[in-house]
Amino acid sequence: MAAQMAVNSGGSLWGPLKELNETVDGAVLRRQPDSVHLLDLMLKKHKSQFLPLFKNPPKSSEQREKVRKASTEGITIQGQQGSPLIPEQLLTEAFILSDLLILESWQHWNSYWQVSTSSPIILSRHGKTFTLDISGELVALATRFTDELMSQGLTKRILTLLSEISVTREFERLQKERGLGNEKHRKTVSDLIKECRQSLADSLFSWTCQSPLSEDDTLALIGHLETVTAQADGSLDSVNLALVMALLYCLDVSFIEQGTEDREDLLQAFPLLTERQYVFAIHTRLMNNQPWKLPGLQAVCRLAWALCLRVLSQLPQGSALVEFTEADEVLADQALLGDVFLFMKEGMLGCESFTQDEFYTRRIHSLITDFLSLMPMKVKQLRNRADEDARLVHMSSQMDSELPSSLRKDLDHLMTLIGEFYSKDPFGLELAVEFWCPTESLQHTSLHGSYLGMAIQRPPHKQVVLSKFVRQMGDLLPSTLYISYLRMLKGLSNGPQCAHYCFSLLKTNGPTHSDNIQGVSGSPVSWEHFFHSLMLYHENLRRDLPNPDAAHYRHPPIRGITQRELEGLTAFLQLLTTIITWSENARLALCEHPQWTPVVVMLGLLQCSVPPVLKAEILHCLAAFGKSPEIAASLWQSLEYTQILQTVRAPGQKQAAGIEVELNEIESSCEEYPLTRAFCHLIGTLVEGSLPVNLGAGLRVPGFQPYLNFLRDCVFLPFPTRAYRRPGEKWEVADAVLEVFHKLLRDYEPQPSDFVQELVELQGEQIPAHKPPGHSIMFHLLNDSPTLALCLSLLEEGVRQLDTYATFPGKKHLESAVLHCLCLLDLALQKEVVFMDLLRESQSSLLIFPLEQLLQGVSSQTKRADHIVNIARYLYHSSSNPEAAFQSSKILRHIAKYPNIQARLVGDFTHDQAVSNKLMAGFVECLDSEEAEESTDKEEELEPQRKIARIRHKIQIHILNLLITSLELKTPNLGLYLLGYEMKKPVSSTNLQDPGVLGCPRSCLHAILSLLRKGTEKRSGPILTQQAPHLAELCYQVIYQLCACPDTSGPTMRFLRTSQDFLFSHLQHLPFILPSNQIAALSQMSWLMKTAAIELRVTSLNRQRSHTQRLVSLLLDDQPYTQYTADGESGMEEESRSVSGFLHFDSVSKVRRKLLSVLDAIDFSQDIPELLQLDFFERTQIEQVISNCEQVNEQGHTVCNVKLLHRVLVAEVNALQGMAAIGQRPLLMEEVNSILQQVVERNRVRRSLNAKRHALQSWRSLVETLLTACPSDLIPAEDRQLIIRDLLLDLHEKVLSEDAAGELMPIVAGAVFTLTAHLSQSVLSEQQSTGVETTSGFASIANSSLHLILRKLLDFILSTGGGYQRLRAHLYGSLLYYLQIAQKPEEADTLESAGKAMWERLTSPEDSFSKLQRENLAIIENYGQSLMEVVCRDACDGHEISRMLALSVLDRILSIDRQNQWLLYICNSGYLRTLVESLRQDDGALQSLLTPQPPLLKPLYIYESKMALLTRVAKSGQGAVELLRCGLVAHLTECQVYDMVPDSDANRVMRDPSGFIPSPMDRYRQILLPVLRLFQIILTSTTMNHQQGAAQILQWLIVHADTIQSLLRCQELSMGALQQLSLLTGIISKTALPGVLEMGEVNSAVLMEFQGHITRFQRLCLSLLSRLAGNERDRLLKQAEINAPGESAEQREEMEVAMQQVCANIMEYCQTLLLQSSSQAQFSICLFSPSGSEPAGREGGRPDLSSSMPPMSYSRAPNLGLVLYLLKNTAADFFRFHQSHRQSLSKLQSLDQLPPEELKELCQGLVAGPGAIEKTSSVQRSLLAKKRLVQLINNRAKLLALCSYVIETCLFVLWRHLEYYLLHCTPNDPKDSLMTGASLYRSRLGDDLFGGLQSSGSRGLSRVSQADLDLLKSDMSAGFGEALQRKLLEVEGLYSQVRSRYTFIQALVRRIRGLVRQTKS
Repeated sequence: MAAQMAVNSGGSLWGPLKELNETVDGAVLRRQPDSVHLLDLMLKKHKSQFLPLFKNPPKSSEQREKVRKASTEGITIQGQQGSPLIPEQLLTEAFILSDLLILESWQHWNSYWQVSTSSPIILSRHGKTFTLDISGELVALATRFTDELMSQGLTKRILTLLSEISVTREFERLQKERGLGNEKHRKTVSDLIKECRQSLADSLFSWTCQSPLSEDDTLALIGHLETVTAQADGSLDSVNLALVMALLYCLDVSFIEQGTEDREDLLQAFPLLTERQYVFAIHTRLMNNQPWKLPGLQAVCRLAWALCLRVLSQLPQGSALVEFTEADEVLADQALLGDVFLFMKEGMLGCESFTQDEFYTRRIHSLITDFLSLMPMKVKQLRNRADEDARLVHMSSQMDSELPSSLRKDLDHLMTLIGEFYSKDPFGLELAVEFWCPTESLQHTSLHGSYLGMAIQRPPHKQVVLSKFVRQMGDLLPSTLYISYLRMLKGLSNGPQCAHYCFSLLKTNGPTHSDNIQGVSGSPVSWEHFFHSLMLYHENLRRDLPNPDAAHYRHPPIRGITQRELEGLTAFLQLLTTIITWSENARLALCEHPQWTPVVVMLGLLQCSVPPVLKAEILHCLAAFGKSPEIAASLWQSLEYTQILQTVRAPGQKQAAGIEVELNEIESSCEEYPLTRAFCHLIGTLVEGSLPVNLGAGLRVPGFQPYLNFLRDCVFLPFPTRAYRRPGEKWEVADAVLEVFHKLLRDYEPQPSDFVQELVELQGEQIPAHKPPGHSIMFHLLNDSPTLALCLSLLEEGVRQLDTYATFPGKKHLESAVLHCLCLLDLALQKEVVFMDLLRESQSSLLIFPLEQLLQGVSSQTKRADHIVNIARYLYHSSSNPEAAFQSSKILRHIAKYPNIQARLVGDFTHDQAVSNKLMAGFVECLDSEEAEESTDKEEELEPQRKIARIRHKIQIHILNLLITSLELKTPNLGLYLLGYEMKKPVSSTNLQDPGVLGCPRSCLHAILSLLRKGTEKRSGPILTQQAPHLAELCYQVIYQLCACPDTSGPTMRFLRTSQDFLFSHLQHLPFILPSNQIAALSQMSWLMKTAAIELRVTSLNRQRSHTQRLVSLLLDDQPYTQYTADGESGMEEESRSVSGFLHFDSVSKVRRKLLSVLDAIDFSQDIPELLQLDFFERTQIEQVISNCEQVNEQGHTVCNVKLLHRVLVAEVNALQGMAAIGQRPLLMEEVNSILQQVVERNRVRRSLNAKRHALQSWRSLVETLLTACPSDLIPAEDRQLIIRDLLLDLHEKVLSEDAAGELMPIVAGAVFTLTAHLSQSVLSEQQSTGVETTSGFASIANSSLHLILRKLLDFILSTGGGYQRLRAHLYGSLLYYLQIAQKPEEADTLESAGKAMWERLTSPEDSFSKLQRENLAIIENYGQSLMEVVCRDACDGHEISRMLALSVLDRILSIDRQNQWLLYICNSGYLRTLVESLRQDDGALQSLLTPQPPLLKPLYIYESKMALLTRVAKSGQGAVELLRCGLVAHLTECQVYDMVPDSDANRVMRDPSGFIPSPMDRYRQILLPVLRLFQIILTSTTMNHQQGAAQILQWLIVHADTIQSLLRCQELSMGALQQLSLLTGIISKTALPGVLEMGEVNSAVLMEFQGHITRFQRLCLSLLSRLAGNERDRLLKQAEINAPGESAEQREEMEVAMQQVCANIMEYCQTLLLQSSSQAQFSICLFSPSGSEPAGREGGRPDLSSSMPPMSYSRAPNLGLVLYLLKNTAADFFRFHQSHRQSLSKLQSLDQLPPEELKELCQGLVAGPGAIEKTSSVQRSLLAKKRLVQLINNRAKLLALCSYVIETCLFVLWRHLEYYLLHCTPNDPKDSLMTGASLYRSRLGDDLFGGLQSSGSRGLSRVSQADLDLLKSDMSAGFGEALQRKLLEVEGLYSQVRSRYTFIQALVRRIRGLVRQTKS
């Protein structure tokens, strides 16, 4: 703000006027809507400032006094706190500035703006001379306003100021007060003062053009002109010229002749016709004999008045003014005596600014033509007088006497004036056509004739008179007027029509055929006469041709041509040159004339000894002939033949001849070089057409090389060291020769053939051929050659001269030469890459260096490496030399591509502080240029001013591209230096400030920001985005790059945020709509949105809530806001915006969200160009050629290089041979054009698609940042869901429209994915936090909205058809997130719900989750098989990620599909079978995953997804049966990967340090566990076919038995191993049963083997039980904590569950085995030995149970004490878990009252990273705590269920064994069988099915004695005591009753107690 305050005072003075100027500009030039109303307001506001021009507000003495005391008392400064003291020195300077600038700068700027504003307003007046094509309302406004100003004395004020203000006077004052700075400042100040004076004079001129001044004002103007003096060269200055023209327009009556509509109104208002007093006053004043300071000026005014009176006398109104009108002759005579025509030529045409105004030209034209047509008698008198004078001259020359003094040259002056005036026609008006009256024979269709350019049959009288004047003056022309007449004709033939008429005149002036016979000669002004004379001269001079070797050649005798003849010849040649320059017909007609042969004669004359000046004219004339290609080709041969430049030396010739001698001997000694310059001009013209390859063939090595050598070695290289009589000619020579080099290099394209050394045969020898001239120039520029050195020193000289800001001779040509040098360097840089590539490929021995390296060389003048700095310094002069600045910016941009040069450049740029400041100022000035203009018109159609504006715009583009390129490179780079970042310290430490604050200079960043800032405060938005869309796009890109780069991001974003409020002020104008340039508008928005995304992220991270909040509400709010209060603008109501309609029932006052309107601006449709329709070319080949011409452009997009394609196609056409090809050439070229147009259109489509993709990508990143990075509480959950809903629906709406481009779909799909994820998250978190179910559906978002989103999502999936599989991956992800919304969150298991009666559950209302799920399913089912087909196809084939997600979608849908329609479809359509069969194919890939260094993990993830789906299918009985039918188990049995258990030791070594890639063992488990789960589910789901399933799975177990057994024996029971065991034991408990074997019809051998395996499984399970039931369990838990102390409590809980599960499974197995063996205890098998001792106190388990021993060597079965021990432990655990469950439940119910520390502790496991808990909000924390508690409660509930089950099975097993041992087992003599029951059972079964099981028991039981049984009984009665029984009954009371098994435990306890107590009967 400081800078804002600083300019407040100035701003209040001229800021408003600048604004007014912009308003006028908008109204008059750009014709903006509403501008008239705005202009009216502004004019009323500022009217008071227009009259007191150049006056300032009065000084306040009181304020002055305050400031004076500031050094002692301090002063209050706006925007600053306190009253700081100001240093004395500063105060002194402030007063000087006050006195000076309030007088000067403010005054001048003020007036400058006032005046530059008033000019266009005055131009807009209604008037007689011109109209600006603007509305009548604006014209009326302007006329009314300016009339008021004039009536208040504006004219006199202007005239007073013009006489008061002068540059010298102002400079003296400024100098005295130290108010002038360096040269540039002086120049700027002087230009400003001159411009103010000029603007004042122009205002007056503009007024008089439209309406005459009042009487007093006119007299005042005449009075002013009386005192005017001329400049040193006799011409008027531009200000006085404007005043003279103003007076001439006051006296202009030409509008009377024009029959315009409002002629009558103008006549009524014309004071010359209506006010006699007015005429009297002017007449008296001009008739006054008092001489003016400039008599010539007086003569011009008198002539104008005389002509005005002559016109008035011919009008009916003129009869009243007879007394005045009769004086017209007298006035005309006085004017002629005052040498009026001489003054007009020297005084007025001599002024530089004369040609810069079209209306000056028109007025002088009417003055000359009026004189000739209205005063024919005067013209006749002049002619008579001239004839008389000619006779006198002739007589005096005969008598050798002096010329008489009375000679007047009026007619001579008139002709010279006409010639001079019409020879310049900068506006292409061709006014001279009025002097030519077309005769019948010449009439052609184009318009001709009058000043009005109207097509008329008979030419107007004036035209007839003028053409008569031209013809009559040529009749009997006296010799004294001959040259003047030729000059006049030269002027009158300037233009295509005029040249044609003049050519015809000179043709008809010649003698007719009959005259030739009679020997009569025609007019001396005819082609016949001219060419005849030329031939005579040639004949005459040829005889004197000297021998080239003769010594006297150096002083040739010039006989035959006198000075007078020389002038005549020169004049004729100039006339000829003008005519043939303009008229091609004349060119061809003259050249082909058989008698005249002008080219031959002229070339002949060049060989004769005529003065160099004449030779120069001849060469210029030949150059004009050479403009026709057909003449140029023969001209080359003629040039070579005549050896003007000697290219072939005769044998024995000692020295050169021709032009080389002329240059070195004649021109050098005369110190004038017209011939050399003309020769360069000729060659320059000829090379434009074509370069003859075989020039000079036969006599020398053919080609252009000798000419190039001459130009380089004899003209260019020596030019700085030659002497020049005219200093400016030095630069003319340089300019001329450099122009030729430039043309040659411009047209050169490096070809492979240029690098192959070709030989030509010459006089029997093989001599190397010449290369193309462009190749030679390239070679010299890519070497440290004298040519390059001279170019660089010329650039250095040029910038040095420009830095002086002084005018010097030849300045224009120096600037042009410098421009050519810069162009040469630019072209060399463009072509060097191809050139060097071709050179490398050719393996030629040429040695060249990259130009960018050569430019880093040391300058011979300054001894510093400053070439690039010199080039960059031209940017400092962009205001005066825009073209040079443009080329300089191009060169810098080429060089900036090279990272190694950038660092050096920064050093060079900052080496010298003064130069560094200049360079920075140069770059900034170019960017700040207000005249730059981006236009789409073709270059040729633009007027010069617009062309320069376009160039200024291109400079800006190049500078921005330079910055963009530089910023991509490493620091230090040029971009950072130019943008004002620290170069000497780390970039991130930069402190950006507004310019001027803390000595911060204005940098390119400030310039870019001020370019973008214009218009942001108004409703229309940043002006730049509309007026220069491409420039704006690059500006936004630079800012984005600065924000995105880590080094610059901090300082930049701070600066943009604090001092600019950049993002907010620009984002509020989104979207930018530009119908004319949609691509640029999209790119602008893209960069701006990407920057906004970064800003949101950064402010969120830094917790700058207010900033984030502002941007978020700007982008997302749907409430209208008013932002603008600029002048004349109402607040911004957005009624125009469409109301955001969908499902917003209360949205009357709402507007479209900003984000949505940006999305609206991206048009998803894209018109694709039609296919080529070709008649001649082959389409496939053309397409191939087009693709070969494709290149990647700077933006990284692939486009076709149209120029290259054009070259290829034209070469193809040219290669065609034969007559047919020649005949069809036009048609072929037409087809080539259509191909090129098609390619241009394709490029446009590609650019358009890229822009849309980029915009969509940026929009997506902005949306994602808003939803992800910004604090969630900034957008309330309710709004968040509605916003996401709107975004999703709009996105789908656009992408599902029929014409949406497929290229945009992937981005949309990505956005849909993110949005759905956030929607799901938002809905779930809202439910978690509220926990309230609403009737309409989910929290804030109604079910209807959710259904709509689902439908759109499914439509999108189906619309992608067969392709776009990767895209569907996003959509499947979205669908999964969507379906997750209806998934019921995990609830805490309170253990009470089971108590509810079944009826209660059935009749309870449906909860919202189930309802939504049901409705979702209904919608999905509506899509029927088409959707199923797409998802299933993706699940089976294609890209990995898509497959995984499709499998997940299937899984999810199957889980909610109660009707099993999807299941039926996948079963019936064969997709399930395909999936099952694919498992076997996955085997190899899975095996490769178990190597220590795996390849990609993709196969693992796909396998997991497949298994998850199959598991889901298996959960329904129907699905499980179908899986078995598909042979699932058989396929899995064949997979070998399950046998490849990795080595656990190697496992530790190969661990991935990042932890991302799991260890081999973990990977193995990831493969194994899904199969085990699947089997377990199949076993649980199958009821009917249970046995079949169990048998198949048992087969799998037996096939992989070794692996399974090794896993069961596992030593280290880690978490993974326990999970494995829990699943394995679960499967074994259901399959490894004797009954299962009955299913298979197998032979006895196999049956034996199977029984062996089953027995082994049984043993291993029991040994595992003894490990886990014993003390090992506690040891394992402790071990786990020691191994991974950081692991969470969750891990421990999971281990507990796994161990309980293993125990439960094994106990279930025991129970099943017991039950299957017999229903009665006495026939049951025994699994445990009859010993009641508990395994307590033995660490590490019993050695005989250790799994390392061979399986058959177990000495005995585990004893019953183990079961009792397990029972006790489990009962104890049950109470521990129950307690924990109750505590957690109470915590959950009183979550709000928990202390923060406890909350923190609960969250600990769920938050990753240290210190993460501190960062989470309190709401988040309580949600996490709730989640953790639910987890804990459910874990405990699971454990309680397992404990309860283990207790029950233990009791059962215990009871069965005790019953057997204590009731049925009889300890007998060892010889008898002890197991009568068993043997009876076995013999009854008649089969040895249980043999395996029994043998282990019998071996263990063979030694059961009575003592054992007694001990068992006493152990049991001790172990199974009262305490344990009470506990068990309590368990039943607490748990089992609720779980439906009411008194099971009670009954068993009772029985066991009975068994233990009773004695055996």
